[in-house]
Amino acid sequence: MKKILSIATLTALISSPLFAADEVKIGFVTTLTTGAASMGKDQENAVNLALEHIGNTMGGKPVKLIMADDGFKPEVGKQATDKLVKQDDVDFVAGYLWSHVLLASRKSVLDSGKFLISANAGPSAVAGKLCHKNFFSASWQNDQTPMAMGETLNKQGVKSIYVMAPNYAAGKDMVAGVERTFNGEIVGKDLTKWGKDAQLDFSAELAKAKASGAEGLFVFYPGKAGGAFIKQYEQAGLRDTLPLYTVFTIDALSLPKLQEGGMKGVLGSQMTQFWSPDLDNETNTRFVADFRAKHGSYPSFYAAQAYDSIMLIKSAVDAVDGNLDDMDGMRAAMKTADFPSVRGKFSYGNNHMPIQNFYTRTVVEDKDGNWTTTIDETVLENHQDIYAANCSM
Repeated sequence: MKKILSIATLTALISSPLFAADEVKIGFVTTLTTGAASMGKDQENAVNLALEHIGNTMGGKPVKLIMADDGFKPEVGKQATDKLVKQDDVDFVAGYLWSHVLLASRKSVLDSGKFLISANAGPSAVAGKLCHKNFFSASWQNDQTPMAMGETLNKQGVKSIYVMAPNYAAGKDMVAGVERTFNGEIVGKDLTKWGKDAQLDFSAELAKAKASGAEGLFVFYPGKAGGAFIKQYEQAGLRDTLPLYTVFTIDALSLPKLQEGGMKGVLGSQMTQFWSPDLDNETNTRFVADFRAKHGSYPSFYAAQAYDSIMLIKSAVDAVDGNLDDMDGMRAAMKTADFPSVRGKFSYGNNHMPIQNFYTRTVVEDKDGNWTTTIDETVLENHQDIYAANCSM
Protein backbone atom coordinates (compact mmCIF):
# COMPACT_ATOMS: atom_id res chain seq x y z
CA MET A 1 0.00 0.00 0.00
CA LYS A 2 2.87 2.37 0.82
CA LYS A 3 4.40 1.68 -2.61
CA ILE A 4 1.08 2.39 -4.32
CA LEU A 5 0.71 5.66 -2.38
CA SER A 6 4.28 6.66 -3.21
CA ILE A 7 3.70 6.04 -6.92
CA ALA A 8 0.47 8.04 -6.78
CA THR A 9 2.21 10.91 -4.99
CA LEU A 10 5.08 10.94 -7.51
CA THR A 11 2.64 10.91 -10.43
CA ALA A 12 0.77 13.88 -8.96
CA LEU A 13 4.01 15.80 -8.48
CA ILE A 14 5.22 15.15 -12.03
CA SER A 15 1.92 16.40 -13.44
CA SER A 16 2.02 19.58 -11.33
CA PRO A 17 3.22 22.95 -12.69
CA LEU A 18 6.54 22.49 -10.85
CA PHE A 19 7.30 19.56 -13.15
CA ALA A 20 5.77 21.05 -16.31
CA ALA A 21 7.50 20.32 -19.59
CA ASP A 22 10.65 22.40 -19.97
CA GLU A 23 10.38 22.67 -23.76
CA VAL A 24 7.78 23.13 -26.47
CA LYS A 25 7.81 20.20 -28.86
CA ILE A 26 6.56 20.74 -32.41
CA GLY A 27 6.30 17.98 -34.99
CA PHE A 28 6.19 19.18 -38.59
CA VAL A 29 5.04 16.74 -41.28
CA THR A 30 5.92 17.57 -44.88
CA THR A 31 7.38 16.00 -48.02
CA LEU A 32 11.17 15.76 -47.78
CA THR A 33 11.73 13.05 -50.41
CA THR A 34 10.31 12.22 -53.86
CA GLY A 35 9.80 14.75 -56.64
CA ALA A 36 7.79 16.99 -54.31
CA ALA A 37 10.67 17.46 -51.85
CA SER A 38 11.34 21.04 -52.99
CA MET A 39 8.04 22.14 -51.45
CA GLY A 40 8.81 20.44 -48.16
CA LYS A 41 12.32 21.88 -48.10
CA ASP A 42 10.94 25.38 -48.63
CA GLN A 43 8.63 24.82 -45.67
CA GLU A 44 11.51 23.51 -43.55
CA ASN A 45 13.60 26.56 -44.42
CA ALA A 46 10.74 28.87 -43.46
CA VAL A 47 10.11 27.06 -40.16
CA ASN A 48 13.78 27.38 -39.26
CA LEU A 49 13.72 31.08 -40.17
CA ALA A 50 10.65 31.63 -37.98
CA LEU A 51 12.36 29.91 -35.06
CA GLU A 52 15.42 32.08 -35.62
CA HIS A 53 13.27 35.22 -35.64
CA ILE A 54 11.71 34.30 -32.27
CA GLY A 55 14.98 33.22 -30.67
CA ASN A 56 13.81 29.58 -30.65
CA THR A 57 11.64 30.27 -27.62
CA MET A 58 7.92 30.31 -26.88
CA GLY A 59 6.41 31.20 -23.54
CA GLY A 60 9.89 31.39 -22.07
CA LYS A 61 10.73 27.83 -23.11
CA PRO A 62 13.03 26.49 -25.81
CA VAL A 63 11.45 24.90 -28.86
CA LYS A 64 12.29 21.38 -30.01
CA LEU A 65 11.42 20.88 -33.68
CA ILE A 66 11.00 17.39 -35.14
CA MET A 67 10.69 17.27 -38.93
CA ALA A 68 8.95 14.22 -40.42
CA ASP A 69 8.69 13.03 -44.02
CA ASP A 70 5.36 11.86 -45.44
CA GLY A 71 6.95 10.47 -48.63
CA PHE A 72 3.98 11.92 -50.58
CA LYS A 73 1.88 8.98 -49.34
CA PRO A 74 -1.09 9.01 -46.92
CA GLU A 75 0.00 5.81 -45.18
CA VAL A 76 3.56 7.07 -44.68
CA GLY A 77 2.27 10.41 -43.44
CA LYS A 78 0.04 8.68 -40.91
CA GLN A 79 2.93 6.55 -39.67
CA ALA A 80 5.07 9.66 -39.25
CA THR A 81 2.22 11.39 -37.43
CA ASP A 82 1.66 8.41 -35.13
CA LYS A 83 5.34 8.47 -34.14
CA LEU A 84 5.24 12.19 -33.38
CA VAL A 85 2.16 11.79 -31.21
CA LYS A 86 2.89 8.49 -29.43
CA GLN A 87 6.67 8.26 -29.21
CA ASP A 88 7.85 11.86 -29.37
CA ASP A 89 4.83 13.17 -27.45
CA VAL A 90 4.87 16.51 -29.25
CA ASP A 91 2.61 19.35 -28.13
CA PHE A 92 1.69 20.50 -31.65
CA VAL A 93 1.65 18.72 -34.99
CA ALA A 94 1.90 21.08 -37.97
CA GLY A 95 2.61 20.94 -41.69
CA TYR A 96 0.77 18.74 -44.23
CA LEU A 97 1.16 19.71 -47.86
CA TRP A 98 -1.38 17.24 -49.19
CA SER A 99 -5.08 16.93 -48.48
CA HIS A 100 -5.08 13.13 -48.67
CA VAL A 101 -2.18 12.96 -46.17
CA LEU A 102 -3.91 15.36 -43.79
CA LEU A 103 -7.17 13.41 -43.97
CA ALA A 104 -5.32 10.15 -43.22
CA SER A 105 -3.48 11.67 -40.24
CA ARG A 106 -5.94 14.02 -38.56
CA LYS A 107 -7.54 11.49 -36.20
CA SER A 108 -4.16 10.39 -34.86
CA VAL A 109 -3.49 13.95 -33.71
CA LEU A 110 -6.93 15.06 -32.61
CA ASP A 111 -7.90 11.83 -30.83
CA SER A 112 -4.74 12.19 -28.74
CA GLY A 113 -5.75 15.64 -27.54
CA LYS A 114 -3.01 17.49 -29.45
CA PHE A 115 -3.29 20.61 -31.59
CA LEU A 116 -3.18 20.13 -35.37
CA ILE A 117 -2.03 23.10 -37.46
CA SER A 118 -2.28 22.82 -41.25
CA ALA A 119 0.40 24.80 -43.06
CA ASN A 120 -1.08 24.05 -46.48
CA ALA A 121 -3.81 21.46 -47.05
CA GLY A 122 -7.40 22.61 -46.57
CA PRO A 123 -9.81 19.87 -47.68
CA SER A 124 -13.48 20.74 -47.55
CA ALA A 125 -14.26 18.03 -44.99
CA VAL A 126 -12.05 19.51 -42.25
CA ALA A 127 -13.64 22.91 -42.83
CA GLY A 128 -17.13 21.46 -42.54
CA LYS A 129 -18.40 18.28 -40.96
CA LEU A 130 -14.95 17.19 -39.69
CA CYS A 131 -14.07 20.53 -38.11
CA HIS A 132 -12.52 20.23 -34.66
CA LYS A 133 -11.77 22.57 -31.79
CA ASN A 134 -8.07 21.65 -31.87
CA PHE A 135 -7.60 22.07 -35.62
CA PHE A 136 -6.43 25.40 -37.04
CA SER A 137 -5.36 26.34 -40.54
CA ALA A 138 -2.45 28.69 -41.22
CA SER A 139 -3.25 28.69 -44.93
CA TRP A 140 -6.74 28.53 -46.56
CA GLN A 141 -9.57 26.21 -47.45
CA ASN A 142 -8.96 24.50 -50.79
CA ASP A 143 -11.96 26.00 -52.61
CA GLN A 144 -11.15 29.62 -51.78
CA THR A 145 -8.19 30.24 -54.10
CA PRO A 146 -9.94 28.88 -57.22
CA MET A 147 -13.10 30.75 -56.21
CA ALA A 148 -10.98 33.90 -56.36
CA MET A 149 -9.80 32.83 -59.81
CA GLY A 150 -13.41 32.42 -60.95
CA GLU A 151 -14.08 36.01 -59.93
CA THR A 152 -10.91 37.15 -61.72
CA LEU A 153 -12.11 35.49 -64.92
CA ASN A 154 -15.48 37.19 -64.56
CA LYS A 155 -13.87 40.61 -64.10
CA GLN A 156 -11.77 40.10 -67.21
CA GLY A 157 -14.75 39.12 -69.32
CA VAL A 158 -13.64 35.55 -70.03
CA LYS A 159 -16.67 33.62 -71.27
CA SER A 160 -15.38 30.03 -71.48
CA ILE A 161 -12.59 27.92 -69.98
CA TYR A 162 -11.15 24.43 -70.16
CA VAL A 163 -10.30 22.89 -66.77
CA MET A 164 -7.50 20.48 -65.80
CA ALA A 165 -6.53 19.12 -62.37
CA PRO A 166 -5.27 15.92 -60.71
CA ASN A 167 -7.87 13.44 -59.54
CA TYR A 168 -7.63 13.58 -55.73
CA ALA A 169 -9.28 15.50 -52.88
CA ALA A 170 -7.57 18.85 -53.45
CA GLY A 171 -7.91 18.63 -57.22
CA LYS A 172 -11.65 18.09 -56.91
CA ASP A 173 -11.91 21.00 -54.45
CA MET A 174 -10.03 23.28 -56.86
CA VAL A 175 -12.36 22.41 -59.72
CA ALA A 176 -15.40 22.86 -57.48
CA GLY A 177 -14.11 26.24 -56.39
CA VAL A 178 -13.69 27.73 -59.85
CA GLU A 179 -17.00 26.22 -60.99
CA ARG A 180 -18.75 27.85 -58.04
CA THR A 181 -17.88 31.45 -58.99
CA PHE A 182 -17.13 31.44 -62.74
CA ASN A 183 -20.12 32.78 -64.64
CA GLY A 184 -19.03 31.54 -68.07
CA GLU A 185 -19.08 28.11 -69.66
CA ILE A 186 -16.74 25.24 -68.79
CA VAL A 187 -16.34 23.61 -72.20
CA GLY A 188 -14.20 20.68 -71.06
CA LYS A 189 -12.70 19.09 -67.98
CA ASP A 190 -9.94 16.54 -67.35
CA LEU A 191 -9.07 15.00 -63.97
CA THR A 192 -5.76 13.21 -64.41
CA LYS A 193 -4.09 10.42 -62.44
CA TRP A 194 -2.33 11.43 -59.21
CA GLY A 195 -0.18 9.81 -56.53
CA LYS A 196 2.81 7.53 -56.94
CA ASP A 197 2.24 7.10 -60.68
CA ALA A 198 0.95 10.59 -61.35
CA GLN A 199 0.35 11.50 -64.97
CA LEU A 200 3.02 13.86 -66.32
CA ASP A 201 2.23 13.68 -70.04
CA PHE A 202 -0.57 16.14 -70.82
CA SER A 203 -0.31 16.20 -74.61
CA ALA A 204 -3.70 14.58 -75.16
CA GLU A 205 -5.48 16.90 -72.72
CA LEU A 206 -3.77 20.00 -74.16
CA ALA A 207 -4.87 18.97 -77.67
CA LYS A 208 -8.45 18.69 -76.42
CA ALA A 209 -8.21 22.06 -74.71
CA LYS A 210 -6.86 23.68 -77.88
CA ALA A 211 -9.65 22.20 -79.97
CA SER A 212 -12.35 23.16 -77.47
CA GLY A 213 -12.48 26.81 -78.48
CA ALA A 214 -12.14 27.92 -74.84
CA GLU A 215 -11.02 31.48 -74.12
CA GLY A 216 -8.83 30.36 -71.23
CA LEU A 217 -7.22 27.33 -69.60
CA PHE A 218 -7.57 26.86 -65.83
CA VAL A 219 -5.21 24.36 -64.20
CA PHE A 220 -4.13 23.13 -60.77
CA TYR A 221 -0.91 21.10 -60.84
CA PRO A 222 1.35 21.48 -57.79
CA GLY A 223 5.00 20.44 -57.58
CA LYS A 224 6.72 18.43 -60.28
CA ALA A 225 3.52 18.05 -62.27
CA GLY A 226 3.25 21.83 -62.56
CA GLY A 227 6.67 22.14 -64.16
CA ALA A 228 5.88 19.34 -66.61
CA PHE A 229 2.57 20.93 -67.52
CA ILE A 230 4.02 24.41 -68.15
CA LYS A 231 6.76 22.99 -70.37
CA GLN A 232 4.22 21.11 -72.50
CA TYR A 233 1.90 24.15 -72.61
CA GLU A 234 4.81 26.17 -74.02
CA GLN A 235 5.78 23.45 -76.49
CA ALA A 236 2.19 23.21 -77.71
CA GLY A 237 2.33 26.88 -78.71
CA LEU A 238 -0.75 27.83 -76.72
CA ARG A 239 0.56 31.06 -75.23
CA ASP A 240 -1.13 33.36 -77.75
CA THR A 241 -4.29 31.32 -78.34
CA LEU A 242 -5.23 29.89 -74.93
CA PRO A 243 -4.31 32.19 -71.99
CA LEU A 244 -3.26 30.37 -68.84
CA TYR A 245 -4.90 30.85 -65.41
CA THR A 246 -3.54 28.77 -62.53
CA VAL A 247 -3.71 28.07 -58.83
CA PHE A 248 -0.85 26.43 -56.90
CA THR A 249 0.99 25.62 -60.14
CA ILE A 250 3.38 28.52 -60.74
CA ASP A 251 5.33 29.61 -57.69
CA ALA A 252 8.73 30.68 -56.39
CA LEU A 253 9.96 27.10 -56.70
CA SER A 254 9.00 26.60 -60.33
CA LEU A 255 9.70 30.08 -61.71
CA PRO A 256 13.54 29.91 -61.55
CA LYS A 257 13.45 26.60 -63.43
CA LEU A 258 10.97 27.93 -65.97
CA GLN A 259 13.12 31.03 -66.47
CA GLU A 260 16.25 28.91 -66.91
CA GLY A 261 14.40 26.85 -69.51
CA GLY A 262 13.25 29.97 -71.36
CA MET A 263 9.56 29.17 -70.87
CA LYS A 264 8.41 32.73 -71.57
CA GLY A 265 4.84 31.57 -72.02
CA VAL A 266 4.44 31.83 -68.27
CA LEU A 267 5.17 35.58 -68.21
CA GLY A 268 1.93 37.50 -67.92
CA SER A 269 -0.04 34.45 -66.81
CA GLN A 270 -2.30 35.00 -63.84
CA MET A 271 -3.05 33.22 -60.60
CA THR A 272 -4.82 33.94 -57.34
CA GLN A 273 -3.46 33.66 -53.82
CA PHE A 274 -3.89 35.03 -50.30
CA TRP A 275 -0.20 36.06 -50.26
CA SER A 276 2.54 37.41 -52.49
CA PRO A 277 6.21 38.34 -51.92
CA ASP A 278 5.37 42.00 -52.55
CA LEU A 279 2.53 42.14 -49.99
CA ASP A 280 3.26 45.34 -48.07
CA ASN A 281 3.45 44.74 -44.34
CA GLU A 282 6.35 44.74 -41.87
CA THR A 283 6.31 41.02 -41.14
CA ASN A 284 6.24 40.00 -44.80
CA THR A 285 8.98 42.45 -45.75
CA ARG A 286 11.28 40.98 -43.12
CA PHE A 287 10.35 37.41 -43.96
CA VAL A 288 10.98 37.78 -47.70
CA ALA A 289 14.22 39.76 -47.26
CA ASP A 290 15.72 37.34 -44.74
CA PHE A 291 14.61 34.27 -46.70
CA ARG A 292 16.19 35.62 -49.89
CA ALA A 293 19.38 36.51 -48.02
CA LYS A 294 19.66 32.98 -46.65
CA HIS A 295 18.58 30.96 -49.66
CA GLY A 296 19.10 33.19 -52.68
CA SER A 297 15.52 32.90 -53.91
CA TYR A 298 12.03 34.17 -53.25
CA PRO A 299 10.04 32.13 -50.71
CA SER A 300 7.05 30.20 -52.00
CA PHE A 301 3.58 30.40 -50.51
CA TYR A 302 4.37 27.02 -48.93
CA ALA A 303 7.14 28.77 -47.03
CA ALA A 304 4.93 31.73 -46.11
CA GLN A 305 2.29 29.45 -44.58
CA ALA A 306 4.89 27.39 -42.72
CA TYR A 307 6.33 30.59 -41.26
CA ASP A 308 2.87 31.67 -40.11
CA SER A 309 2.18 28.26 -38.55
CA ILE A 310 5.11 28.77 -36.16
CA MET A 311 4.00 32.30 -35.30
CA LEU A 312 0.47 31.04 -34.62
CA ILE A 313 1.79 28.38 -32.26
CA LYS A 314 3.99 30.94 -30.52
CA SER A 315 1.00 33.20 -29.90
CA ALA A 316 -0.75 30.30 -28.14
CA VAL A 317 2.19 29.30 -25.96
CA ASP A 318 3.02 32.91 -25.07
CA ALA A 319 -0.59 33.54 -24.03
CA VAL A 320 -0.39 30.88 -21.30
CA ASP A 321 3.18 31.71 -20.27
CA GLY A 322 4.40 28.32 -21.39
CA ASN A 323 1.81 26.28 -19.45
CA LEU A 324 1.18 23.62 -22.11
CA ASP A 325 -1.50 22.00 -19.97
CA ASP A 326 -3.71 25.04 -20.49
CA MET A 327 -5.32 23.83 -23.72
CA ASP A 328 -8.30 26.16 -23.32
CA GLY A 329 -6.03 29.17 -22.98
CA MET A 330 -3.96 28.26 -26.03
CA ARG A 331 -7.05 27.53 -28.10
CA ALA A 332 -8.61 30.88 -27.14
CA ALA A 333 -5.40 32.68 -28.09
CA MET A 334 -5.23 31.05 -31.52
CA LYS A 335 -8.87 31.93 -32.21
CA THR A 336 -7.98 35.62 -32.01
CA ALA A 337 -5.37 35.30 -34.82
CA ASP A 338 -3.40 37.94 -32.92
CA PHE A 339 0.08 37.31 -34.23
CA PRO A 340 2.38 38.92 -36.83
CA SER A 341 1.29 37.21 -40.05
CA VAL A 342 2.94 37.54 -43.46
CA ARG A 343 -0.55 38.13 -44.91
CA GLY A 344 -1.31 40.99 -42.54
CA LYS A 345 -4.30 41.09 -40.22
CA PHE A 346 -6.95 38.38 -40.62
CA SER A 347 -9.47 36.52 -38.48
CA TYR A 348 -10.68 32.98 -37.95
CA GLY A 349 -14.10 31.62 -38.76
CA ASN A 350 -16.03 29.26 -36.51
CA ASN A 351 -14.26 26.34 -38.24
CA HIS A 352 -10.80 27.79 -37.56
CA MET A 353 -10.19 28.52 -41.23
CA PRO A 354 -8.81 32.00 -42.04
CA ILE A 355 -11.13 34.77 -43.18
CA GLN A 356 -8.79 36.74 -45.41
CA ASN A 357 -8.18 38.60 -48.66
CA PHE A 358 -7.35 36.94 -51.97
CA TYR A 359 -5.44 38.67 -54.74
CA THR A 360 -4.99 38.39 -58.48
CA ARG A 361 -1.27 38.06 -59.25
CA THR A 362 0.69 38.21 -62.49
CA VAL A 363 4.04 36.62 -63.34
CA VAL A 364 6.56 39.41 -64.00
CA GLU A 365 10.29 40.04 -64.17
CA ASP A 366 11.65 42.02 -61.20
CA LYS A 367 14.22 44.83 -61.39
CA ASP A 368 17.06 42.29 -61.09
CA GLY A 369 15.74 40.15 -63.94
CA ASN A 370 14.24 37.42 -61.73
CA TRP A 371 10.81 36.03 -62.53
CA THR A 372 8.37 36.48 -59.66
CA THR A 373 4.77 37.51 -59.03
CA THR A 374 3.15 40.84 -58.23
CA ILE A 375 -0.30 41.72 -56.90
CA ASP A 376 -2.71 43.32 -59.38
CA GLU A 377 -5.80 43.72 -57.22
CA THR A 378 -7.80 42.38 -54.30
CA VAL A 379 -10.40 40.07 -55.82
CA LEU A 380 -12.02 38.72 -52.62
CA GLU A 381 -12.04 40.72 -49.40
CA ASN A 382 -12.31 39.10 -45.94
CA HIS A 383 -13.48 35.91 -47.60
CA GLN A 384 -14.87 32.98 -45.60
CA ASP A 385 -15.10 29.47 -47.02
CA ILE A 386 -18.57 28.11 -47.70
CA TYR A 387 -18.07 24.96 -45.59
CA ALA A 388 -18.07 26.91 -42.34
CA ALA A 389 -21.86 26.60 -42.41
CA ASN A 390 -21.45 22.81 -42.03
CA CYS A 391 -19.22 23.11 -38.97
CA SER A 392 -21.00 22.55 -35.67
CA MET A 393 -18.56 24.55 -33.52
